[in-house]
Amino acid sequence: MNIRNFSIIAHIDHGKSTLADRFIQLTNTVPDRQMKEQFLDGMELERERGITIKAKAVRMLYKADSGEDYILNLIDTPGHVDFSYEVSRALAACEGAILLVDASQGVEAQTLAHAHLAQSLGLTIIPVINKIDLEHANPDATEEQIWEVLKNPVDSSRISAKDGRGARGVLERVIKEIPPPGGSSGKPLKALVFDSFYDMYKGVVIYTRVVDGSISAGKYISFYSNGASYKIEEVGYLTPKLSRADSIKTGEVGYLVAGIRDIHEIKMGDTIYEKGIMIDEPLSGYKDVNPVVFAGFYPVSTTDYTALKTAIEKLNLTDSSFNFQGETSKALGFGFRLGFMGLLHLDIIRERIEREFNIPLIATNPNVIYRVLARGTAGRNKDSGYIEVTNPADFPHYGDVMDIMEPYVRANIIAPLVCMEGIMNLLKEKRGEHVKIEYISATRVIVEYNLPLSEIILDFYDKLKSVSSGYASFDYEPYEYRSSDMVKIEILLHSETVDALSFIVHRGKALHNSRILCEKLKELIPRHMFEIAVQAQVGGKIIARETIGAIRKDVLAKCYGGDITRKRKLLEAQKEGKRKMKLLGSVEIPQEAFMSLLKISQDT
Repeated sequence: MNIRNFSIIAHIDHGKSTLADRFIQLTNTVPDRQMKEQFLDGMELERERGITIKAKAVRMLYKADSGEDYILNLIDTPGHVDFSYEVSRALAACEGAILLVDASQGVEAQTLAHAHLAQSLGLTIIPVINKIDLEHANPDATEEQIWEVLKNPVDSSRISAKDGRGARGVLERVIKEIPPPGGSSGKPLKALVFDSFYDMYKGVVIYTRVVDGSISAGKYISFYSNGASYKIEEVGYLTPKLSRADSIKTGEVGYLVAGIRDIHEIKMGDTIYEKGIMIDEPLSGYKDVNPVVFAGFYPVSTTDYTALKTAIEKLNLTDSSFNFQGETSKALGFGFRLGFMGLLHLDIIRERIEREFNIPLIATNPNVIYRVLARGTAGRNKDSGYIEVTNPADFPHYGDVMDIMEPYVRANIIAPLVCMEGIMNLLKEKRGEHVKIEYISATRVIVEYNLPLSEIILDFYDKLKSVSSGYASFDYEPYEYRSSDMVKIEILLHSETVDALSFIVHRGKALHNSRILCEKLKELIPRHMFEIAVQAQVGGKIIARETIGAIRKDVLAKCYGGDITRKRKLLEAQKEGKRKMKLLGSVEIPQEAFMSLLKISQDT
C-alpha cells in the first residue's frame, strides 16, 4: 500500500509551516497562483504571530524518483507548549514523524518533548536540520544534539525550507523509512478521531484516520466514548480543502460529516466503529483535555453580555479544548469564567473575541486550580474531601480553610551553560525544586525542575528569555499537587471587598504584591468627593493600605467679606457633607483599572 502518514514536529518557530509549504509545492497539491506562505495556517492570528495554533492535515499525491505513485498524508502540528494536546492527537494518526530542528538554535525544549512523545508511540523519526542557509547556522553541532536526544546516531537531512533546498530528499526519506499503515480492510471498521471543526452548513466535520475497514456515506457509525450513533452524510479527503469521495479506505486520512450539531459530543482521540458491530478495545490516543489556567471574561459594556455569550459559544464549536461557565461579579457584572491550556491559549481566545466579534473585554487575573480542604467539605469528594477552586471569589472563609494544595509541573529548560546562573536565580525566585541536570553538548544543558504552575502562567517565559538573552527554551507537563502556604488577598475599596480584584498568592509574596497593587490602584482610581481607603487584606488582617485624597470644592469662592464665622459655617457644612458621603458613597472603579491590573500583576 503506497500510503504514508506522517507529521512534522518541532519547537516553535523552527520552520514546520514553511516546510509544509515546500511539500505542497513539490507535490503540486495547490496551484502556484493560489499558493501563499503558511498555507495551512488559515487563521488570521496564526499568520500574524507566525505560529501554528490548530493541527492541519493535507493529502498530497507524490511521484517518487522510482516512478511509483504515493499518497502522503501530512499533519502539521503546533510547536507551543500550550497546544501540546494537538500534537499528541496528530501523532496518534501517524506511523512516522519528521523531527525538524533549527540549525541556528539547536535542540530546544519542545524538540525534546515532541521527540520523546513520538518515541513512546513507536513512530519512525526522521531528523531534519533546517535553516542551513543562515549565516550563524551550525548543523554539525545540531546533529550531535539530536543524537543525544534520540539516543541514536541517525543521519540528519540538511535543508533550507525557505528556498526548498533538500526538501525533495526529505520526501524520499519519508516513503523509504516510514512504514505503510497497517490494518486490514476485511476487519470491522475502526477509525481514530484526531480533530474536528464546526461548519455552519455541515455541522461538525470530523478529521479521521481509518485503521481497519472503510468509511462511506450512508453507513451508520458509533463513538466508543459515549455510544452515540449517526448516519454518515459525506466523506472525503483533505486536499487541503474538503474534497468529497466515495469512501475512506484502510490506512487513509480524511473527513466525515454525519449531521452532528454539538461539537461537545465528539471527543478528540475517540474511536469510531460501525453501529451494531462492537469492537474489543478502542484505539490508543484518547486523552481528556483538562484546562489548567482559568480567567474571567467580562464585557466592557454590560449591553454586550449576550453578544459575548454567543461569541464564546461559536469559538467553542471550533476549539473544544477550552471550557466556560457563567459567573457574576459585584464590580464587573455578568460574565464568564473560561478554562484554558495556558496563557497563550487564553490570549488567543481573548484576541479572537475582540477581533472577530468586535467585543471589548476585561480579563481578570489568571488562576490555576487549587484543591482546598475546609471545615464542612468532608464528604463532597469521596476520595479526599478536597474541593477544586478556580475562582478566588469562591474560596472558603479563611477561618474554615484547613489545607490548600496547588498544582506543580515538571519543567525542562534547555539553555547555554553561560546563562545558568541567571536561570537558577529565577527558578529559586519562583519556588522551584531542582530534579536533575544533563549536558547535551559542551555548551548546552537540560535542567529539570518542579515548579508551581501559578508561578509560571504569567511572566515566567518572558523573564526566562530575558535572563538567557533569548537562548533558553521551556517546556512543562503536569506533575502533582502539593500542600502549600497559599493565602487569598482581598482588595477593599472604601471598606467594601472587590471580588474581581482578589487573587491567590504564596504567603511569602503576599506583603510585596499587596503593596504594589495598592499603590497602582491609587494611581488608577480617580479621586472622589470623599476620601477612599485602598486596602489589601489577608485572613481578616489589613497588610497594606493607600489613601486616595478627596476632591475639595472651594466653598469659599463666592464668600466675599463678612464675618469669619460665616466661612467657618460653610467649611463645617462641607465637612459634614463629606462625612455623610463617606458613609453612604460608593467608589466608581474605571474599567481601565481592571484591564491594567493584569499587566501590573505580571510585574509583581
